[in-house]
Amino acid sequence: MHLFHGADPRHYRKGDDIGCLYGYHHAESPEFALSYSRDAHESKPVRFIRRALKAALGFDFIHTWRNRDAILSCDAVWTHTEQEYLSAALLLLLKARGKSKPLLLAQSIWLLDKWNGYGALRRWMVRKLIARADILTTHSSVNAALVREYFGRDATQVFYGLNTQDFSLNAPREWTAHTPLRVGAIGNDRDRDWATLATAFRNDDRYDVRIATRRRVPASLHADNVHIAPAIGLNAARELYDWADVIVVPLRANTHASGLTVLLEAVALGKPVIVTDVGGLRDYFGTGHVSYVPAHDAVALRRALDELRADPALALARAQAALRHFVARDYTTREFALQHVRLTREALGRGQGASEAVTNTQTVFASHELTR
Repeated sequence: MHLFHGADPRHYRKGDDIGCLYGYHHAESPEFALSYSRDAHESKPVRFIRRALKAALGFDFIHTWRNRDAILSCDAVWTHTEQEYLSAALLLLLKARGKSKPLLLAQSIWLLDKWNGYGALRRWMVRKLIARADILTTHSSVNAALVREYFGRDATQVFYGLNTQDFSLNAPREWTAHTPLRVGAIGNDRDRDWATLATAFRNDDRYDVRIATRRRVPASLHADNVHIAPAIGLNAARELYDWADVIVVPLRANTHASGLTVLLEAVALGKPVIVTDVGGLRDYFGTGHVSYVPAHDAVALRRALDELRADPALALARAQAALRHFVARDYTTREFALQHVRLTREALGRGQGASEAVTNTQTVFASHELTR
């Protein structure tokens, strides 16, 4: 499993016993043996060079090169973002020869949003590297459509999942709003629309708003009832969820299901959710589960919140329905990993019962990058 530098399972959240980031460890079985990339100890000058090359190329090739032996010796390479699969593809094009041609699953997230801003040279390079990928995947049907449009290939939508060890499912039994109504919002994704959220509720003492983000937020958005500060760590995130009456996920237009992690976390904890209707989030939850509002519409956002406050039974019913849907669709990291297992098994021509007849264990290499 080729993780991004900094997510080596030997060190990432050491002592928490979470396994591999994003739950790929759930793929481990008699049929699939997983190994992990290792972060090399490096001096500050070397780290600077590695990061500079990553910024120039758009992927961390030095980290990939350091793990080349493990990658080239495996049967399949899984990836979570284009930053890892582009790097793995380049390595495979340079080094894979003869029968040593690992299957490459390439999962795109931000690439399709950025594509129109790329110059001709970068587009040429990306197309060359994507051509090496055997299976293209996305988390969003919107991204899948763009893969077909930009690259002329089909993409498989793989539904993302939540680590329920960190966020245990909590079925709500009642919902009563505080006075003032507590509005929580959290996230570090570049597509969060904090301006619309602040505009909707600032300087109105009927609402108490807490925004948790490590992104820089303009001072003009702060107000007596709008508090903006980072929430560092899981405990701080859970405290915000526990405090809030409603979770709002305000978003700018995007194609990669931005805000999905927070949406899943809030649903799992039994919170009513208001979310911007962009990025393919309707692939995961419908209007009977969460409240959707148009992008950049502060009036619609405030109206959706007032609707829930005026009708506690509606807020409770949506939160309960969303959690039931979560369970029925199994939006967990385990199912997320098993979708990759099924894709790999099919691509390698293995039957459903292959695990009982395997003599040579398949090795899976996966890579991914943390996002909220």
